[in-house]
Amino acid sequence: MPETPSEEEWFDIVDEHDQVLRSAPRSEVHGEGHLHRATHIWVINSAGKLLIHLRAAGKEEEPLKWTSSASGHVSAGEAYSVSAARELSEELGIEAQLTRWHKIMSGPETGYEHTELYACQSDAVPIPDPNEISEIQYLDFAEIYEWLDREPTAFTHPFRAFLRWSQENSDKIVFD
Repeated sequence: MPETPSEEEWFDIVDEHDQVLRSAPRSEVHGEGHLHRATHIWVINSAGKLLIHLRAAGKEEEPLKWTSSASGHVSAGEAYSVSAARELSEELGIEAQLTRWHKIMSGPETGYEHTELYACQSDAVPIPDPNEISEIQYLDFAEIYEWLDREPTAFTHPFRAFLRWSQENSDKIVFD
């Protein structure tokens, strides 16, 4: 069901250095192409496999593409870390200790969103939100990298950028 104007999400509009300029409704932020913020969360199980999901067909951006375990916009006035925990809970029903791993500044590969990547180790059983997620699967990083090389367009732009970063920086992938 479409959101009414009073229910529409509000995001912070930021500059190229990720400094807040003002807040605006989602429709304005996306409609006018303003820079804003997002988070991606990787859930890695005890076997070292990454949980990925296929975005629901009804998603506004990149429907039916594979992406991070959870992801979403940072709401106006919200910290990246709070957004990451909220998205993980809303999309997968998982509560976990998150570690910030990386930040990609806005650009075409992130949909003009400054995007922070968080990760957690968890064997919790995910409960996917069907409005957000069509399918989930756990894969070894090597399997995901091979798939990325074969079929990059199967993945969302930000997820591709984070996967490439993780390939080049595997030594930095540690938990607090």
